[in-house]
Amino acid sequence: MTAPRLRARSALLPVLASIAVGLGAQSPMRVSADRQPPALAVLITIDQMRPEYLERWHQQLTGGLRRLVDEGAFYRNGFQDHANTETAPGHASTLSGRFPYSTGIAKNAAGVNTSAAPLVGSDGIGASPFRFQGTTLVDWMTAHDPRTRVFSVSRKDRGAILPVGRGKHPVYWYAPASGRFVTSTYYGDSLASWVSAFNAEERVVGRYAGKSWSLLLPEGAYPEPDSTPGEVRSQEVFFPHVMPQDAMRANNLIVSFPFMDELTLDFAWRGVRALDLGAGPQTDILAVSLSTLDGVGHRWGPDSREVHDQVLRLDRALGVFLDSLVALRGADRIVLALTSDHGVAPIPETRSSFDDNRKAMRVMMDDFDPAMTVLAARVEQAKLPAEAFSFDGDVLSVDRTKLPPDGARALPGIADAFAKAARRVNGVMRADVIDRLAKTDTVRDAIGRRWLHNYRPGGDVLVTVTLTPTSYRGNAGSATHGTPHDYDARVPIIFWGSPFMSGRRMENIRVVDIGPTLAEVVGVRPLERLDGVSLKAIIRPEARRSLPLPR
Repeated sequence: MTAPRLRARSALLPVLASIAVGLGAQSPMRVSADRQPPALAVLITIDQMRPEYLERWHQQLTGGLRRLVDEGAFYRNGFQDHANTETAPGHASTLSGRFPYSTGIAKNAAGVNTSAAPLVGSDGIGASPFRFQGTTLVDWMTAHDPRTRVFSVSRKDRGAILPVGRGKHPVYWYAPASGRFVTSTYYGDSLASWVSAFNAEERVVGRYAGKSWSLLLPEGAYPEPDSTPGEVRSQEVFFPHVMPQDAMRANNLIVSFPFMDELTLDFAWRGVRALDLGAGPQTDILAVSLSTLDGVGHRWGPDSREVHDQVLRLDRALGVFLDSLVALRGADRIVLALTSDHGVAPIPETRSSFDDNRKAMRVMMDDFDPAMTVLAARVEQAKLPAEAFSFDGDVLSVDRTKLPPDGARALPGIADAFAKAARRVNGVMRADVIDRLAKTDTVRDAIGRRWLHNYRPGGDVLVTVTLTPTSYRGNAGSATHGTPHDYDARVPIIFWGSPFMSGRRMENIRVVDIGPTLAEVVGVRPLERLDGVSLKAIIRPEARRSLPLPR
């Protein structure tokens, strides 16, 4: 999203932008004397954002990311403190204050997609929060004040749906089948008129057909080579990258071009104005998930020139968006949290400048054949149905509904035998029986703790498998994530706004702390017990407004 396009869509924006510059220059921001609650609470989630990106390229940032890092409370050691560091579990934790074992969103494969909630406005697979359990900040705010307005948008359905939870609010995401922003029948039977109008403008993605993605800065500003060994898988290795003219190809490929974030922020800005978010007197909430970095990161890897340039372009686009919000509502009436759903591991074939991946290897499913043979023998010996058991490379699961009445008695022995065999696979760091992890030292054993934050003993997951650091499961694609290792779990967490004391923070915190911290400054009560806590150390005493947590 460029500044000219945004300004062209509001006659007042040139004036508002000048106001935003003046407001942005105030430092530090102060809580207003009347201690009014914020007019607008904002969550920005940047898919696959490593905190190292904000530090390594800090001097090249000039827009929204630079502003949030410099003016906000920036935690460089934030963690998605669960094991399946994927998009769905990460987004489900952002505003719920709870880990996957509690939200019910333990992996992407069991996320939001369902035929029971068809898309509205496009072909494609439907989606809803039907698996999500419990509440989020959105529910706490709407329970406190039913006038609260809510709006969520993402390129991904799970990125738009899961931060909001089960509430039926304006929730939209991008559908590659049509190149439009859509919703599902869970939220309504038709698109809002402003959404239809947005989709009709210049065919949305069509405006980018044939457009070239070139480097934002001179080539010398990028120390990364324009090609690395792992990038060969991506087919298009060298800059510039050109969007196809064909509409269907463009609709699909735009997800790994910077233009997708521009569209998402453009759509978010249109929604803010259409829904009059932040006009008061209640506090409204806006959730924006930006997914292009994930598309770029998967395709070219964290050590690529493409990732570097995408972060710089996102910084500029986010700067225009934040300036517009500040101009519209005022810096002292907005509170904002920024984080990511997960990190990413370097490509095994590329020597990384972020992580020591010299010992990285690719572990194939065939490597687990001996362990699967042991599993099959023990299941047959116990006279249990083989179809009740499944192994996806990360977890051995059982469908307890398929077991005979006394079948569960054999599960501990089966789990022990499989785990012992899995530990012998080259590239496996550990294989844990989940029922035994309950006794682990969760302070010192981060991997064990993260598996317990994903799954609870006595459930369907019997054994969890963790590969050696920076190793990959399978041979598909380029870069990936999803492990309990720090490089996948570590994310930036930033709080920005007048209630927060700015500065860089070194202590470890969790994404589940975001929801209760925002609740503290908005002045609402969580409706259930949480895994996260309010980060009182960064909240100005006069800005603390929340009620006690439920017992």
